[in-house]
Amino acid sequence: MADNSFGTLFRFTTFGESHGPAIGCIVDGVPPRLSLSENDIQPYLDRRKPGTSRFVTQRREDDHVRILSGVFDGKTTGTPIALMIENTDQRSKDYSNIAQQYRPGHADYAYDAKYGIRDYRGGGRSSARETASRVAAGAIAHHILASACPDLTIRGAVVQIGDHAVNRDNWNWDTKRDNPFFSPDAGIVPIWEDFLDDTRKKGSSAGAIIEIVADGVPAGLGGPIYNKLDAQLAAAMMSINAVKGVEIGDGFAAAAIPGDQAGDTMRANADGKPVFTSNHAGGVLGGISSGQPLVVRFVVKPTSSILTPRPSIDSDGNEIEVVTKGRHDPCVGIRAVPIGEAMMAVVLADMLMQQTAQCGLINPE
Repeated sequence: MADNSFGTLFRFTTFGESHGPAIGCIVDGVPPRLSLSENDIQPYLDRRKPGTSRFVTQRREDDHVRILSGVFDGKTTGTPIALMIENTDQRSKDYSNIAQQYRPGHADYAYDAKYGIRDYRGGGRSSARETASRVAAGAIAHHILASACPDLTIRGAVVQIGDHAVNRDNWNWDTKRDNPFFSPDAGIVPIWEDFLDDTRKKGSSAGAIIEIVADGVPAGLGGPIYNKLDAQLAAAMMSINAVKGVEIGDGFAAAAIPGDQAGDTMRANADGKPVFTSNHAGGVLGGISSGQPLVVRFVVKPTSSILTPRPSIDSDGNEIEVVTKGRHDPCVGIRAVPIGEAMMAVVLADMLMQQTAQCGLINPE
């Protein structure tokens, strides 16, 4: 059963395992004559790659991407683009002791139950290593959006690690480039550093909340029923490893807002165009973009691979204690920022192409 693809008109299919020879993806639906090279994709992968600080896995992968097809003389040809990233720093022996064991919180048991076989090396296909492929696909989606909507920007940030949240009064997008957490609040950085150092020493891990914001999104993207923009964004973010919840705009907090305040009221500017007085809806009304900033948050659970012994069973049904060795993120949510940005770009590129196919130009005057 095909279950490795995402998107409709802009569509990508990923392949490969954490400790296999390579991972990659096939990106289909890319318009022809778009300038594209490996140098356009690599910066996105560099932001996600492991080993960039002591707060992420120390696996060393350069994540160098190779374009195998779909580009000729520096231009896309309209045919499928094949991207490959070699795995160069596998330590499969780290996982030999859990070959027959089910790690709590991991996909081990579920994969065995579904397929009757699993690649236990680093989680195989269920590893977050797969997300490098979707970041590569997202880089192409960013490229499409830049050519069609030059004012559109997509930015993500970590807004909470464990029970320590950013102070939104200190929010500064430029700050996130100066710390290893993608944090927009410089004041929270030393708190997160101490918290994660302590968490790692205890042999445990921490969860995180990531916020992705797209500015300059044209109004009219998405569908009113089964192809809602927010539904597609939720599906995109939920498909990321370890994500356990997604919200758009105010999300669950909307339940505590009175109805006379929850609706995003409108006034008219000098051209008669709407000006919204708030953005509780997160840029989506009735499944369709409103032209306001698109705001998505998702929560990433604590990394399941930890050194703390935990009770489980093996494939023969024996009760055991599991200790996961290897190189793992104390907070896998940190590297989820560029992944969330990539999935936002993929959804918006797909929706933009669908809108153009059905209705022609976006917001014709």
